[in-house]
Amino acid sequence: MDYSQFLLMKEELSLIAVIVILFFADLFLCTDARKCEGRKPVVSTWFPVLLMAIHIAITIVPGAEADAFGGMYHTSPMHSVIKSILSIGTLIVFLMSHEWIRRTDTLFKQGEFYFLTLSTLLGMYFMISAGHFLMFFIGLETASIPLATLVAFDKYRHNSAEAGAKYILTALFSSGMLLYGLSLIYGTVGTLYFADMPARIDGSALQVLAFVFFFAGLGFKISLVPFHLWTADVYEGAPSTVTAYLSVISKGSAAFVLMTVLFKVFAPMVAQWQEILFWITVASITVANIFALRQTNLKRLMAFSSISQAGYIMLGIIGGSAQGMTSLVYYVLVYLFANLGVFTVINIIAQRTQKVTLEDYNGLYTTNPRLAFLMTLALFSLAGIPPFAGFFSKFFIFAAAFHGGFHLLVFIALLNTIISLYYYLKVVKSMYINKSDEPIAAFRSDNYTRASLLVCTAGIIVLSIASVIYDTIGQYAFGM
Repeated sequence: MDYSQFLLMKEELSLIAVIVILFFADLFLCTDARKCEGRKPVVSTWFPVLLMAIHIAITIVPGAEADAFGGMYHTSPMHSVIKSILSIGTLIVFLMSHEWIRRTDTLFKQGEFYFLTLSTLLGMYFMISAGHFLMFFIGLETASIPLATLVAFDKYRHNSAEAGAKYILTALFSSGMLLYGLSLIYGTVGTLYFADMPARIDGSALQVLAFVFFFAGLGFKISLVPFHLWTADVYEGAPSTVTAYLSVISKGSAAFVLMTVLFKVFAPMVAQWQEILFWITVASITVANIFALRQTNLKRLMAFSSISQAGYIMLGIIGGSAQGMTSLVYYVLVYLFANLGVFTVINIIAQRTQKVTLEDYNGLYTTNPRLAFLMTLALFSLAGIPPFAGFFSKFFIFAAAFHGGFHLLVFIALLNTIISLYYYLKVVKSMYINKSDEPIAAFRSDNYTRASLLVCTAGIIVLSIASVIYDTIGQYAFGM
């Protein structure tokens, strides 16, 4: 066996090294303050943050395109870019989790939190670089199973336990559907290698059925309508940091994988999957925006916002072009900074005050003006208001779908953007205009939360003015 092939997996090897270091640190070093004569636990937030920063620095430069292990593993510069984006998002999640993980009931489970989170990230890495459906499924399950544990991490809280049960049941059901679809695909083409399948796909009825099952299974992971019913309950019940991770990192990786599979495997069936994707996109954007209008709990509002954002992401896929891939990756990058910025504010307020409803945010600007301002910037970006980064990400992804000939779909998406303005601005109205006799008391955020907000805000501002980022991503894109 040629062991030099492992060198092509620099992102996976680097992340495995981080996981192993954290595992042994948690296993052998002093992690229980009650048994360490008053010393602080060694595996504190700075340690995984430092390791992730080193990991990103090592892997951020894209490598050459190559195959390994007989084509089961495939890497390219675009794969490296999306992995780096997910790693940056994970780093931000670690920063924002400091206040929550230092609570009495989770303090001595820090190691488990970091280990589980990085295990899901490793599964996403394998899923992204899969060149074979077996590798893809292993990566998918490696990412999904630890996520269920993370959702139920606050096990003594009823909502978290309920959310974990709902997530694992949904994950099992969706994985079963996806696996059934893969079995039908294998039965019709006789192979599971991505490179060998397009020549054997002819769009037969059984292959269309196989694609429907496959797409339905992955649709659950992305939270597309009508596979979205678990999302609001799980987002509300899970810890806010886990909700943030689910809404961005998990969704972004699954969307990129869907695009890759459609481009590489189902290219001969483009007419069939474009029609399915058209109606799924319309339903996801419209239904999610309508339901978001009714929400009073901010985590549920952001859940429906994430479903709507998943619909917008599908606009980059449906055209099947390199422009669509570029706009999708850029959209995920912008969405990462904006959405994590919002969740950082939601998380720190929830940890300090236990308040998560829209009414609780009335008058926030009077007591915590900086938090209100930074959350407003992030919400404006999510809404696509110029000159924030979200405006450009929406413009590029609309342009990709428009150039693909989906003019009606772009028009419907534009109308829904106007609807989304209402519920995003409703949060801003609560913070700045609505009065409250008992607003959230003024408090100072910890340094890690400040760093998280700084990174998110810097990302929104830089992506608003640095067009070179979009151009750089475009150099690595590929289409059908």
